[in-house]
Amino acid sequence: MKYTPANIKMWARMGQRGAVFGVAMPDIAARKDQVKLLTADLALLSGMERYAKKYPDKFLNVGIAEQNMVGIAAGLAMDGYCVFASTYASFIAVRSLEQIRQNLSHMGCNVKIIGSSAGAAAAKSGISHWATEDLAFLRALPNMTVLSPADSLEAVKMAEWAADTEGPVYLRLSGGLGCPITYEADYDFVPGKLVPLREGSGPAVIATGLMVSEAMKAAVLLEKEGIPCAVYNMHTIKPVDKEGLREVFSRHRLIVTVEEHMVTGGMGSAVAEYKATLANTPRQVFLGFQDAFCEAGAQRYVWEQAGLTDIQLAARIAQEWRRDA
Repeated sequence: MKYTPANIKMWARMGQRGAVFGVAMPDIAARKDQVKLLTADLALLSGMERYAKKYPDKFLNVGIAEQNMVGIAAGLAMDGYCVFASTYASFIAVRSLEQIRQNLSHMGCNVKIIGSSAGAAAAKSGISHWATEDLAFLRALPNMTVLSPADSLEAVKMAEWAADTEGPVYLRLSGGLGCPITYEADYDFVPGKLVPLREGSGPAVIATGLMVSEAMKAAVLLEKEGIPCAVYNMHTIKPVDKEGLREVFSRHRLIVTVEEHMVTGGMGSAVAEYKATLANTPRQVFLGFQDAFCEAGAQRYVWEQAGLTDIQLAARIAQEWRRDA
């Protein structure tokens, strides 16, 4: 796998889903014999045609049967396969939650669940196709690693890492076609490690998924207002980077968590749960979907309703920073 600037730009155009299934999965299948890719009737939409044509014996479309897909994946894993199973994040995390809990979490099966169109990526399809609670559901399950890539490069790296790691993994894909680029060059992906992207002595913004890009743009706006904002990419929701978070808490008097997810139970909650075990920690502001559903529309329109665009983030962070001045 070549992580060149040209490839990174191409993968961004393909989106996270296209990069994972069109680039990472064929590479994984080429180097690993005992691999299976399962989909619940989303092969064409997910860009799996190249993989399915080249590796038909390593591919299975189970049809619109997400719960059955998880059971099949668990059975294949018990027979020695490394299994990737994918559908909309909303369907895999909600409709199939019982099967994931019983067959993957409890039994520790080597299955990688890939939830596509997470957050509000399937914006115009409405809340039936959104996944704004999936992090809360899946990070609550024992033995489950939960990953949320900021861009397509990180999504590819996570899929490659998951293929070589034993046990259940949830990979949350939210970036569609033309996915924003966070990393313009190759970088060393280390699971479970908070990634500092921007230095600043003011507020510390911890973001995940597509909100990393919005947070970086918001930081530029805040810099113009004299507020030097630090930005961190929390690509691993479970397990959290305790050492990295302690360092952030010790250096900043305001923590802002930003996610395309309900503020209840998501990445911000994971940060707060650990922060609550420590003494003398800074105040935290939770930005995300505030315990409410939004009207359907373009993804950015949905973000505007939730206050998640770069301009809105900058305004809210500035307000919170000045409140404690």
